[in-house]
Amino acid sequence: MSYVKEILGSRELLANLTLRDIRGQYKRTIFGQLWSLANPLAQMLIYTFVFSFIFQVPLQTGDPSGLHIFALWLLCGLLPWMFFSNVVNTGMGSLIANTGLIQKVYFSRIVLPISAVGAIGFNWLFEMAVLCIALSLLGAFVLPWLPLVVLTMVLLAIFAAGLALMLSIANVYFRDTQYFMGIIMQIWMYATPIIYPISLVQAQSDKYGPLFGTPITIIDIYRINPLEHFVAVFRNLLYDNRFPDPADLLTIAAWALVSFTVGLLVFRRHEKRLAEAL
Repeated sequence: MSYVKEILGSRELLANLTLRDIRGQYKRTIFGQLWSLANPLAQMLIYTFVFSFIFQVPLQTGDPSGLHIFALWLLCGLLPWMFFSNVVNTGMGSLIANTGLIQKVYFSRIVLPISAVGAIGFNWLFEMAVLCIALSLLGAFVLPWLPLVVLTMVLLAIFAAGLALMLSIANVYFRDTQYFMGIIMQIWMYATPIIYPISLVQAQSDKYGPLFGTPITIIDIYRINPLEHFVAVFRNLLYDNRFPDPADLLTIAAWALVSFTVGLLVFRRHEKRLAEAL
C-alpha cells in the first residue's frame, strides 16, 4: 500500500514527463502530429503491395460488416502491434536514458517507463481515431463498439507496460537485453497474424494434425502468443463489427494482469539499487 501511495505521489512528475515527451517528439516540425501516421501508412502500403497484390494472401470478408479491404484489415492489427512494440522498446531503455536524473534526484523510478506508455499512447489514440473514421466512411459500423475498443486498448497498454517494467530492469543489469529484444520483436511480429490471416495457420495445423503423438497441434502452440488474441479482438471489433470470442477477452485480461503484476514486483525489488547499478 505504501508503494502505491508513493506512485500516486509522483503523479505530477509522471504527467510532466509524459507531456515533455509528447511536446518534444514533433517539436519544430511542419506537420507536427501528422508525422505519427507516416510510419504505419508506409508499412501499410508496403505490406499491402507485397502480400495482397504479389502473394495474393486470401482475405476473409468482414462478418457482418461486409468489408473486404486488405489495407484496413491490416491496420486493425498493425496499429496495436506498433503501439506494443514502441512501448516495450522505449520503456526498456527509459532508465538508461535518464541515468543522470536517477543518480541525482530521488523519486519513484517507475514513472520513467510508465511515462513512455502515456506518450506513445497519445499518438496511438490519434492513429486509432483516424482508422475508426476511415472504417466508418468505407462502410463499417464502429461507433457501438468503441467502448470495447477502448477497453482493449487499455488492456494492451497494461500488458505492454508490464513487459516494459521487467525489461527496463533487465536492460540496466544486462545491456545485451535491448539487442536481444530487437531480434525477438521481429520474430514476434511474424509469429502474430498481422499481415496474414490466422486461417492460413489453421490450414497447416489441420494438414499436419497432432504433433509427435500428442493431442497438441500447430494452432494450439500458435495461440499461446498473447498478441494473437489482442489482434483477434481488435479485428472483431473494428473490422468485423461483432462481439469477440469471450475466451479471447478473458485471455487478454489475464495476460494484462499477469504481465503488470510480475513487472511491478520485479521493478519494485530492484528499484532502490538502480542508482548504483547505473
